[in-house]
Amino acid sequence: MSARFFSTAVFLAALLFGLPSFAASRCDVNVPTEHADLAQVSLAYQSIGRASDPALLLVMGLGGQLIHWPDEVVVALCQQGFRVIRYDNRDVGLSTWRQAPVDANLTFEVLRYKLGLPVSAPYSLTDMADDALGLMDALHVDQFHVLGASMGGMIAQHMAAMAPQRIESLTLIMTTSGAEGLPAPNAALVQLLSRRGAPNREVALEQQADLLAALGSPTVNDDRQALLHQAALSYDRAFNPEGVKRQIMAILAEPSRVALLNQLRVPTLVVHGTADPLLPVMHGVHLAAHIHGSQLKLIPGLAHRFQEAFKAPLLAAVLPYLQAHREDTSHWAQIDPVVEHNLL
Repeated sequence: MSARFFSTAVFLAALLFGLPSFAASRCDVNVPTEHADLAQVSLAYQSIGRASDPALLLVMGLGGQLIHWPDEVVVALCQQGFRVIRYDNRDVGLSTWRQAPVDANLTFEVLRYKLGLPVSAPYSLTDMADDALGLMDALHVDQFHVLGASMGGMIAQHMAAMAPQRIESLTLIMTTSGAEGLPAPNAALVQLLSRRGAPNREVALEQQADLLAALGSPTVNDDRQALLHQAALSYDRAFNPEGVKRQIMAILAEPSRVALLNQLRVPTLVVHGTADPLLPVMHGVHLAAHIHGSQLKLIPGLAHRFQEAFKAPLLAAVLPYLQAHREDTSHWAQIDPVVEHNLL
């Protein structure tokens, strides 16, 4: 039996059956939520795993809170030997909320964006990337891995450009380069995102469940009660629709990142679903094509949510890559310039 075959078998066994109890206790997700007070904001975060392990920062997408990283995914990452850090971006969750309401009409600003006109925002994705780097400064973590999803992937791109010497590896899931000419989101989904605010908790939960369903894969029949329960957990922890609007404005105000991406020399894995209704699959293909030496893994049927049916394929795509780079710092010498396209 070859060493490579043996190591692969051990990895798959760990993924399917779990690791010994000492790893499970070390990776308990029931840890306190703490706060890091930065210059401009206070960020709520959780740290799971040993402080001595290589750090992996999870950067969530639009309106998402740290609880939207599935616990079983966090545990699986931790059990591979990472200190997993998840946090609330500014304006959501338990992190600082900007007090000023959004003055601009969101529908009007979306129209300006489509016409190629400038959009103003109270802060930028670069500011949010600076928040994330500041969090790692506060935790005294110099070098670390980054995994970003959706808007979190956009923020992660800026982090890698701002501090490439600190980023050991970059994993970008269901995100985009922001380039012009890429396929537009599903029209019905855009309409859901543009709905007026909810007058009460019940309506807010129904609206959020509608959105979650629309972001899911057409091959999966979501349980409505499960979606409402997920929406309730988010609403009851923190509900800030004005903050979500400001995050949308930050995305709309962002120019194409292609020039930035062409300069990146950080080991990068791009993971995208073939059924993504918000950022169709060509966003992932285009993104990988503009990052030197990146790998691209496409997951059939994956949409724009961490649905139960796709957690195992996602982990199978991400864990081997992270494990390969967990202790490897040789990438600073040379990065393979070939983009690898794998259809899982």
